[in-house]
Amino acid sequence: MIVLGLEGTAWNLSCALVDEEDVIAERSATYVPAKGGIHPREAAQHHAEHMAGVVKAVLDVARKDDLTIEAVAFSQGPGLGPCLRTVATAARALSLRFNVPLIGVNHCIAHIEVGKWKTGATDPVVLYVSGGNSQVLALRRGRYRIFGETLDISVGNALDKFARQVGLSHPGGPKVEKLAKSSKEYIPLPYVVKGMDFSFSGLSTAAAQAAKKHDLADVCHSFQETAFAMLVEVSERALAHAEKKEVLLVGGVGANSRLREMLNIMCEERGAKFYVPEKKFMGDNGSMIAYTGLVMMKCGVTTPLAESRVRPGYRTDEVVVTWQ
Repeated sequence: MIVLGLEGTAWNLSCALVDEEDVIAERSATYVPAKGGIHPREAAQHHAEHMAGVVKAVLDVARKDDLTIEAVAFSQGPGLGPCLRTVATAARALSLRFNVPLIGVNHCIAHIEVGKWKTGATDPVVLYVSGGNSQVLALRRGRYRIFGETLDISVGNALDKFARQVGLSHPGGPKVEKLAKSSKEYIPLPYVVKGMDFSFSGLSTAAAQAAKKHDLADVCHSFQETAFAMLVEVSERALAHAEKKEVLLVGGVGANSRLREMLNIMCEERGAKFYVPEKKFMGDNGSMIAYTGLVMMKCGVTTPLAESRVRPGYRTDEVVVTWQ
């Protein structure tokens, strides 16, 4: 089975072709704002302008290798409304053009499924951290249950917000990580864990204020140590509560080497296995949408055209996971 997938929930437009074994082809076009963070309408316009070229590059591979596309999957949500609508429109057109089923995929679950596919994890506690989401999840009774999540903004959003306030360009996360490596001192910052949930808005604001008085590298280091300790704490408690033996890290912020190190230490101390996919599968990508569409298709799950409206607030725990 071969499925084409379209991703475009925020900054990255990506189209991919996958089969059950591997990624056959993938092409992307990334929106980079002139200043500040992501502007939804500008990002959607970027996706519209690059859609034809990105899709054509993947279809050219399919034609060259004489491959038959059996379904078209697209990121139905969550994400930025204008971006989601642009991608959904293209997916509907491709589904009708090739006369194949359409599959609306939950973006968050796609991160999890591609992570499991590429690491071999079977039943993990999942720490999903990105620019738009921060959740701790595990599969129970046919759904990915959310054991803990952010109460305000995601850790990726918090990092980018802090970076902008101290004059670092977008995306801020990698720049904060680089500066943190030259730090010599930890500066106390707000550590906010409420039950199994966490909060990053106050941390971001406090870090920006601290940067006016302290060395920026020290503040970057302190921001990371505080935010990641919060995430690891909740992940560890979810691991114990759900009685799992694996932890899977997914999402764009998962590319951070310090977060990986902290999670690995926790897993070693608890006797659990730690999994993290290659960096190219951490950020938003078409392969994760295509692969999740493939496993859904194998179980007979498709999306009628009338039900293909985008869902900007699509919750991870709304999806019935019939393919597990």
